[in-house]
Amino acid sequence: MNITRENIDELNAIVKVDIAKDDYSGNVDKILKDYRKNANIPGFRKGHVPMGMVQKQYGKAVLVDEVNKLLQDALNKYLTEEKLDVLGNPLPKEQENFDWNQENYSFEFELGLSPQFDVNLETKKPITHYNIVAGEKMIDDQVKHIQKQYGKLVSKDVAEEGDVVAGTFKNEEEEIENQTSFSLDKLKGKKNLNKFVGAKVGDTVSLNTKGLFEDDHQLMELLKVEHDKAHGLDVEVEFIISEINTQELAELNQELFDKLFPNQEVKSVDDLKEKIKEDAAKQFKQQSDQQLLNDVTEALIENNEFDLPKEFLQKWIQTVGEKPLTEDEAKEEYDKSEKGLRFQLIEGKLISENDLQVKFEELKSFSTDRIKEQMAQFGQMDPSQKELDDIAARVLSNQDEVKRLSEQMMNEKLLGFYKENIKLEEKEVTYEDFVKEIYK
Repeated sequence: MNITRENIDELNAIVKVDIAKDDYSGNVDKILKDYRKNANIPGFRKGHVPMGMVQKQYGKAVLVDEVNKLLQDALNKYLTEEKLDVLGNPLPKEQENFDWNQENYSFEFELGLSPQFDVNLETKKPITHYNIVAGEKMIDDQVKHIQKQYGKLVSKDVAEEGDVVAGTFKNEEEEIENQTSFSLDKLKGKKNLNKFVGAKVGDTVSLNTKGLFEDDHQLMELLKVEHDKAHGLDVEVEFIISEINTQELAELNQELFDKLFPNQEVKSVDDLKEKIKEDAAKQFKQQSDQQLLNDVTEALIENNEFDLPKEFLQKWIQTVGEKPLTEDEAKEEYDKSEKGLRFQLIEGKLISENDLQVKFEELKSFSTDRIKEQMAQFGQMDPSQKELDDIAARVLSNQDEVKRLSEQMMNEKLLGFYKENIKLEEKEVTYEDFVKEIYK
């Protein structure tokens, strides 16, 4: 067997694999002899079928199979030994008048080579790293939410804005009849709200389901209709009021503070607000870090220009899926995925050159830390090391979990690397301003 390579340019090459009869004949003969031993052909005793008949019936299929196995093994070994960094997979070149009846064969493969480049971390301008904080309105809303959550419902006779009404939705024709309760705050539009304000227990309120709530999905729960029916549902329903309650807010006192934060120093409303602010900052950190990863990704793609074997990749995309694509479809798919491919190459180079690979011991420790955090949420503050190790072993035996945790850990490693090596500009914003700025 002989393998040679011709470099077309820096990004494209042709590999030629020559296979001689001596390379495959031994395996083919052995397989055919095994077939002969086990073949059941009428008129012949088992093991006594003429080899010519076995050759005629199975010879071509065995030959093709063995040559293809030999070809793939040789090609993979060659790419590994030559340390060729290829994109996609080698594409076999079509050969006219190929004849399996000859003894020696030549195969050619197109290769798309990974470009050579150095990653430039110098961005045109500093990248914003957002420090997202809870604004006063968000904190006040959270305090009010806590008061409602720990408050109590007080029965009343006449409905007002903000009350909770219980009753039954009905429409005989649509077979709707469901007992439920909801806050009047959920209603969309002043017109619908005004139908309830001043209503009493026992009253019937007529409503149209179209635009009754901000989200049609609420009709699924409150009217007990299916998902597809809820979207755009436009029918008249009656709501027979059976109960009216007002939400009496919980008092902001030490008893409530102790329920919310046992064994912690929360002694006043100001302490409560500070605690809410701290907890919100922890939750916002994940969004801030994800946004930083997104912005760094865009900056690195823009900042690192290099050529790709575009025509090769488009040809490869045509063949790689379950269903072959047309040339135009492949071009469209390439255009969609080009930026992602560029970043994969940039990221791979950063990981390799800066030793950011995820090692098993690191993954095990990372997994154990996540398990401890989850157990703490359920009040298990001091699990034994054996218990943690047993759970971690079960988690790491699941390949999907290993992949998910590895991706999380790699993101953390890359995030740390970016924070140390890329010029950032810290910016404190409220969550509302962050949303406006990012999704403007």
